[in-house]
Amino acid sequence: MNIIKNRYLYFAISLLVIIPGLIFMGIHWSQNPAEGPLPLGIDFTGGALLEAQFASGVQPSIEDVKAIYNDFATAEMQIGDPVVQPLGTDAVSIRSKAMDDATKGLIIAEMEKRFSTKVTLLNFTSVSPSVGAEVARAAAGAVGMAALAILAYIWFAFRSIQHAFRYGTAAVVAMLHDVLVVVGVEAILGVTLGWQADSLFLTALLTVIGFSVHDTIVVFDRIRENLGIYRRVDFESLVNHSVVQTLDRSINTQLTVMFTLFALALFGGESIRHFVIILLVGVFSGTYSSIFNASPILVVWENREWNTWFKRGNKTEAAA
Repeated sequence: MNIIKNRYLYFAISLLVIIPGLIFMGIHWSQNPAEGPLPLGIDFTGGALLEAQFASGVQPSIEDVKAIYNDFATAEMQIGDPVVQPLGTDAVSIRSKAMDDATKGLIIAEMEKRFSTKVTLLNFTSVSPSVGAEVARAAAGAVGMAALAILAYIWFAFRSIQHAFRYGTAAVVAMLHDVLVVVGVEAILGVTLGWQADSLFLTALLTVIGFSVHDTIVVFDRIRENLGIYRRVDFESLVNHSVVQTLDRSINTQLTVMFTLFALALFGGESIRHFVIILLVGVFSGTYSSIFNASPILVVWENREWNTWFKRGNKTEAAA
């Protein structure tokens, strides 16, 4: 099985997956310059999230819920025009600007009065804009530090073989591939379904980074072992042999995780579905990148194939 032979096809598939996400990131950024490329939740922008359940079993209309918030809006608490989303058939999720506990209690009481039913508060979170901005900076720093730590660790772990830096760089490139896939999918879901990136999204993203690098290191470690065994085999054949040797392990290990996540996505409930779906996409992307991106990058680098990428085009121009 010659997997490495079709490396440019794998790179093209990765681009076809990443580019739509980049387009949707650009669309959201153009529509919401203050947020940037992703629709951000209150964890990063500040605001309030209130989830309420109605004992009557029937949701009031979105406009009726918005009307209550508009009535309580003031210059100090500009909670008017909230984002209201249904949760099942008898509950709603309401996102607005930040508000205090006293206003939250008044809103719940007003809901019970207007809708003539008992209202159960399922969840209430309020984050100030300054705290949200600090969390956003910390999130970006966490991803950056993870990339640097991975590069340094793999460089050190593979220091006994030639070009150890290449292995760390290839692992980071594969990791960035997974980050772009996950962020792109989040942007698509944000524009189409109104999902917002929150602290659980950041947790999923960092988990995906760990899974991706873990699987890549397994493949790279087999390449390192084979370099000492097959000294006369050319590098491309050796890398392909190493990938084939670890293919079953990589796929079987990740499939067990993906089956569990798929079950959670179907039956785990609305509150964790966003987190699970993003994690499922990331684990799949991590499996793909560790097999079809990371190792082929080593081969491209070893052969310095970029020297011949435009050679045919140059010959055509010279002939003309």
